[in-house]
Amino acid sequence: MVEIAILGVGEAGACYADDLAAAGAHVRTWDPDGSRSRTAASAEDAVRGADVVLSVNAAAAALDAARGVAGALGAGQVYADLNTSAPALKRELAAIVEPTGASFADVALLAAVPGRGLRTPAFASGSGAEELARVLGPLGMAVETIDGGAGAAAERKLLRSVFMKGMAAAATESLEAAEAAGCADWLHDDIAREIGAPLLDRLVEGSRLHARRRVHEMEAACELLADLGVEPRVAAAARASLEEQVR
Repeated sequence: MVEIAILGVGEAGACYADDLAAAGAHVRTWDPDGSRSRTAASAEDAVRGADVVLSVNAAAAALDAARGVAGALGAGQVYADLNTSAPALKRELAAIVEPTGASFADVALLAAVPGRGLRTPAFASGSGAEELARVLGPLGMAVETIDGGAGAAAERKLLRSVFMKGMAAAATESLEAAEAAGCADWLHDDIAREIGAPLLDRLVEGSRLHARRRVHEMEAACELLADLGVEPRVAAAARASLEEQVR
């Protein structure tokens, strides 16, 4: 039986835990929030002996999560970080994990996890990417490995985020203006005909519900574009729009 440890049992982590257990894996979970479901006595107990460790925390907690379990990791294990963060952070995580003998997989989730769970499309890069796909692919994980070390998958996710979060910011602003103009229903229906109502609702509602997390995502996207020599006009505007929704 495949042994899986999941660090972080929020919305996404819980979906992965449920789907992996249903697929026949033995799943151990840990979350510092005692109100969430956790089956291990500690983070170290969760990861000790696991074939794959999935870190599904907020990006701000990713370093602490890896440092906290490094002493319990060893050869033959894969530590996979599924958080949306800058490529530099993924490389920093790899530098914590790989000296333990475990391999590291930078995993970028390319769609919302609720409703998809383990089938959420994902890219994986880094020293543990191939092993992650070998172990979790047969259990139903929709993961595609890509060339490059830790940070390559994160880079692709952030490049995609510039478009998706930029489109969300445009939809939110135009609908807000239409509300003020007294034609919000018309504009909502018109945009929905162009891009589909499910996508429109996901863009607008997702921004509202996850604004705080997405601010950090777009900060990382702005940093990436600047490093690539591209002025982050749309990414910066999307970040500002999300910051407004946090307030």
